[in-house]
Amino acid sequence: MGADLLSELNEPQREAVVHVDGPLLILAGAGSGKTRVLTHRAAYLISEKRVPPYNILAVTFTNKAAKEMKNRVGELIGPRADLVWISTFHSLCARMLREDIAALGYKRSFTILDESDQVAAIKKCLDDLNISGDMFKPKSVLSEISSAKNELTGQEEYMAGARDPRTRTIAQIYEAYQGILERDNALDFDDLIMLAVRLLREHPEILGKWQDRFRYLMVDEYQDTNHAQYILVKLLASKSRNLCVVGDDDQSIYEWRGADIRNILDFERDYPDARVVKLEQNYRSTQNILDAANRVIARNKGRKEKSLWTSRGPGSMIAVYSAENERDEGRFIADEIQRLASAEGRKYRDFAVLYRVNAQSRAIEEVFLNRGMPYKIVGGLKFYERREIKDVLAYLRVIENPEDSLALERIINVPRRGIGDATLGIAQKFAAEAGASLYQGVELAAKSPDTPNRAKNGLVQFLELIQGLVSKKGKATVSQLVEMVLENTGYIRELEREQTLEAEGRIENLRELLTVTQEFEARQSQNVAENEEESDGSMNIGAFLEEVSLLTDLDRADLSDDSITLMTMHAAKGLEFPVVFMAGMEENVFPLARSAHDDRSLEEERRLCYVGITRAKDRLYLVHAVTRMIYGSTMVNSPSRFLGEVPEDLLVDAMYERRTAWGRSGLRTPTVAPGIGTPARTLGMRPQAVLKQSKGKAQRIQSRAGHASAGYSAGDHIRHAKFGEGTVVAVTRGGDDWIITIAFPEGGIKHFAQGFAPMEKI
Repeated sequence: MGADLLSELNEPQREAVVHVDGPLLILAGAGSGKTRVLTHRAAYLISEKRVPPYNILAVTFTNKAAKEMKNRVGELIGPRADLVWISTFHSLCARMLREDIAALGYKRSFTILDESDQVAAIKKCLDDLNISGDMFKPKSVLSEISSAKNELTGQEEYMAGARDPRTRTIAQIYEAYQGILERDNALDFDDLIMLAVRLLREHPEILGKWQDRFRYLMVDEYQDTNHAQYILVKLLASKSRNLCVVGDDDQSIYEWRGADIRNILDFERDYPDARVVKLEQNYRSTQNILDAANRVIARNKGRKEKSLWTSRGPGSMIAVYSAENERDEGRFIADEIQRLASAEGRKYRDFAVLYRVNAQSRAIEEVFLNRGMPYKIVGGLKFYERREIKDVLAYLRVIENPEDSLALERIINVPRRGIGDATLGIAQKFAAEAGASLYQGVELAAKSPDTPNRAKNGLVQFLELIQGLVSKKGKATVSQLVEMVLENTGYIRELEREQTLEAEGRIENLRELLTVTQEFEARQSQNVAENEEESDGSMNIGAFLEEVSLLTDLDRADLSDDSITLMTMHAAKGLEFPVVFMAGMEENVFPLARSAHDDRSLEEERRLCYVGITRAKDRLYLVHAVTRMIYGSTMVNSPSRFLGEVPEDLLVDAMYERRTAWGRSGLRTPTVAPGIGTPARTLGMRPQAVLKQSKGKAQRIQSRAGHASAGYSAGDHIRHAKFGEGTVVAVTRGGDDWIITIAFPEGGIKHFAQGFAPMEKI
């Protein structure tokens, strides 16, 4: 078995797999087979070193990646793979807390709030504290609290460190928010890791139990770990020190959500005796694509030296297209997809269009829609965020944990049953006076002689409904419970009475939810059979809710159907496509304007560019527009500095390549419609010359705008009626008017339509 396990690995991969004891850092470049190394290492520990599978823990960031790892280990060693702990950080902590959270004063039946539930809780806090939601946006406040939790900063510590009025107000909201969670026996995503760390720190006997359980730890995507995850891993590994981390500092792109690149860069400081293995052979892309990625990322200073290579050969040149505007950009991408689909027999699913911000997709979508080209956007409205799905899940949450007040408030009058705001207010008042959950408030209001009869009747009927459903917990499967909810509440009947296409679509979504529950039950039954457990996992409503709540965007994304994928470069990490278009390769778009003068932010933007480039297997297109209408303003930007960092000998003008390809095929060269494509005089030019021409064109547009707009030009000083004095930094055309971009010392950068702006030149 040992020889078979190692035979398909290259030398650095073998070195990583056979390193058993002590810390190990695997620097795995994009497409270098890191999952193969992790799965073979787990199999090697079990089959060759006789490590019990339940003593191995492998942690990654998505359920999809965890499932793939478990399947691949199973292919190598069979059913023993089911005993290996392979999960996401959040799933791992949820399982640990289910066993031991009582030590922190919580009940094991805690529920996990999704983002919309968290926002609802913040809004309630703002109302209770009489704080303006305009001054303190709920999502912004939630982000601040999340950042604090990622740094393991509790509400008391956060309050103690508040130094200004805004931070002190957020500290008040944080305290009230945690009060709601504790009252409802609920956790948010960040609590899962924060409380797990607290559990291990405060209870040595519990820490010892988990350290003995996990004698060998492997952490995937280590560059994406935040401080809380870093401490969790350090605690679990501190006894055995058999810690293997895998990652690529060049793909650290999540600082905005707490990821700390120092965790991987400083691993050898934390573990001076660590073995370091570099995986530099890429199995995904052609050498031209890798050379472009290598040269771009080499500009970063904060990185560990590595250089990707492949045995696939040079492959196609990297195509550059200079579009007139965002509409021309979309037309070019659509043209090229249709051409390659015809000439090379490619499927639509072979293509991905990547962009820096979601707003860029609009112009591309319009072209695809007009041409009937199928596409999907990863990160659109998610199945589990649809109203009807959240309603049914809220019922399941109340069945599992009646103290979940947020879920109860959502469904107390859904479908409508005569419990309006006034009746709800009565129950909330009883709950507040008793310091209890909303469910207990409903019970108190239903018994009180002070409650009006009409309100009391509605509350009594609701309690009977919920109690009837709760009585089935542990006896009925999750699917049966969902069917009971839909039938007993009259949810489906109300939708059927609407007789609208929207209602029909919602009914179809609810039927799809039953497909989800049945698949869950099939997996649970299989696990029970393989592990010879007595409990019936198919009836574990808590496990189902936990699984749903911990799904990530990529777990929900279905990339198997034959359609073009549109997504941000952040969302594309971990994926690969035969043909990739990177759209919006312009200064102020990519990199973002705010990153241009901050070295740390600029390096992260460059890492994001590296990620985008290395998603491509066979063909890569870098597309930029001379002018772009976005966020209601027309921008005139130079080509991205990242585009200029790709060596000229790797690039080819996309239109020249297209003409050459059609010539080789023996077909007539297609006529380019007016306004589409690079001007004819650029055909055959080297891409850097095209870029230079594009820069010159942008400058000429700026210049023409400055001279043709009633005297406004860059550098002019103006006085605005609202913002005071400022300096003109750009003048561009926007529809039938001129857009004047002005920098104000106090107000920042503002864009105005000249015909409507109350301003004058000084």
